[in-house]
Amino acid sequence: MRIISANVNGIRSATSKGFIDYLALAQADIVCVQELKAQEADMTEEMKHPLGMHGAWHTALKRGYSGVAIYSKQQPDAIQIGLGWEDFDQEGRYVRADFGQLTVISLYMPSGSSSEERQQAKFCFMDKFLPILRDLQTSQRDILICGDWNIAHQNIDIKNWRGNLKNSGFLPEERQWLSQVINELGWVDIWRTLYPEIPGYTWWSNRGQAYAKDVGWRIDYHLATPNLATCAQQASIYKDVKFSDHAPLIVDYAYP
Repeated sequence: MRIISANVNGIRSATSKGFIDYLALAQADIVCVQELKAQEADMTEEMKHPLGMHGAWHTALKRGYSGVAIYSKQQPDAIQIGLGWEDFDQEGRYVRADFGQLTVISLYMPSGSSSEERQQAKFCFMDKFLPILRDLQTSQRDILICGDWNIAHQNIDIKNWRGNLKNSGFLPEERQWLSQVINELGWVDIWRTLYPEIPGYTWWSNRGQAYAKDVGWRIDYHLATPNLATCAQQASIYKDVKFSDHAPLIVDYAYP
């Protein structure tokens, strides 16, 4: 079972750069996408159902903003759009698909980098999301949350960690929250578990030569419940073609 998580920074832009062609080569069973930056009316049939896959999406009220989707070869048994929080659901940040015992979620955590107001909104989302994560963990299901969490967890997860200690995405409070999610609630960070010593950057600033010099951040994750985590075999980050300021994160699971 191959699952890809990709922040496409605009599904229309990524498609024009060959994202659907990449999916054809990657042969994923499930693809979680973030930052659609399109409403349903803006998306072509190919963007809604790439390669004929089943599609479920949660778009933002605001045009050209946020939005998440899940594409799957198999039709989901059930789909959940949003979290029931009016303020954040208007931003299109959460979609869940159930396949038998397996649940896959595409998540786009708010970014706090644009203003102090947005940072406070991010903290609010984190506070409200923690009990959800606790409930999911105790649900007896195999659950995978793919997405752009907008937090680099440890020093290894960000190239210039010393210079970013006071910046959104690497604030002590954000990192502590993610530690709580992993260490206390029991979610497993698949990349870091498979590759303890490899940074695994998935995002690079458009400023300077960040991408060329690999001055990156690891802010895209597969976080799984323990039983599913034991099935993770290998992971990779696709950088042959640049669809976005993020790179797709691919994980193969030996899951029935």
